[in-house]
Amino acid sequence: MRRAVLPVLVVLIALLVAARVALPWWLQRYVNRTIDQSPDYDGRVGEVEVHLLRGAYSINDLKIVKTKNAAPVPFFAGKRVEFALDYRALTKGALRGEITMIEPRLNFVDGETEAEDQTGAGQPWLGIIQELYPFRIDKATVVDGRVHFRAFHKDPEVDVFLSEVQATLENLTNIEDKTDELMATLKVNAKAMRSGDFELEMAMDPTSYRPNLQLALRLLNLDVNRLNALARAYGQFDFEGGQFDLVAEIATKDGFVDGYAKPLFRNVQVISLEDVKEDNPFEFFWEALVGTVGEVLTNQPHDQFGTRVTIEGELDDPRTSVMEIIGNVLKNAFVRAYLPRLEGRTAPATRTPEGD
Repeated sequence: MRRAVLPVLVVLIALLVAARVALPWWLQRYVNRTIDQSPDYDGRVGEVEVHLLRGAYSINDLKIVKTKNAAPVPFFAGKRVEFALDYRALTKGALRGEITMIEPRLNFVDGETEAEDQTGAGQPWLGIIQELYPFRIDKATVVDGRVHFRAFHKDPEVDVFLSEVQATLENLTNIEDKTDELMATLKVNAKAMRSGDFELEMAMDPTSYRPNLQLALRLLNLDVNRLNALARAYGQFDFEGGQFDLVAEIATKDGFVDGYAKPLFRNVQVISLEDVKEDNPFEFFWEALVGTVGEVLTNQPHDQFGTRVTIEGELDDPRTSVMEIIGNVLKNAFVRAYLPRLEGRTAPATRTPEGD
């Protein structure tokens, strides 16, 4: 009897070993088929590694590229993407997964025509992610990521980016069993153009048909010289020096948006007269105008030009008031300078209001 059992065990062990060896190859083909569901984007993956004891597998060198009117850079590129069991959820009696992205790169492209834009909008990304792991994804982590906005058809080319992005998105499936409406939370920290400090916090209801969320972001001490390609491409002027701050809070509910943004320029100098090309009088006039108006409406004690913009109305067509913007420019210049602080009016509940 023992002699009969031994060959069976040997065969079973051999089959298990063969299955384990073949699993990465099968997963690689499965991942390729799954990410090819998008009609406008194509996926490419490198080696797939399996970690059975952790209930995880890793995809190396993942790239997602646009196939129609392709851009010079991939829409997404990741050094390593790992799907694994979320042991925090397991302690709560729930089988949930988590995704970790190591050095991901996301590239949004403004093309010369609308067809050449690369935004990733309208694609089944969430469905694809859910199909890549057998359990529902409850947590996502980004380690050392980058997000770029590019315009290759401009001269010079535009490349505005966030680097050193560290982000955590939690409670996508409400394993915390919270009763309040806003369940999932997102926290992001990054460097803007290797200069400014960027932070964002957001709370949202991932089950809502219309996006219900509360968002607060702050960008501080960005060197405006790093925005010159963007300023020249879309505004026809240059900066010579200064810093840029941006504070914003936005809340959406049932298709309506309510919030504000405060763009603030400190110690800013627009290009001087001797730096303007003599053979382009229209460029000279615009840059001189920007410089003069900015100088007159600058809060002199703080050397700051800024305003506060109210954003409200339907989500598809939010309203802003030109007169309010102008009035707040005057308020910043002659009454009291705005400070790069959150007001706490629409920030997530975990935020402490800081005033303006």
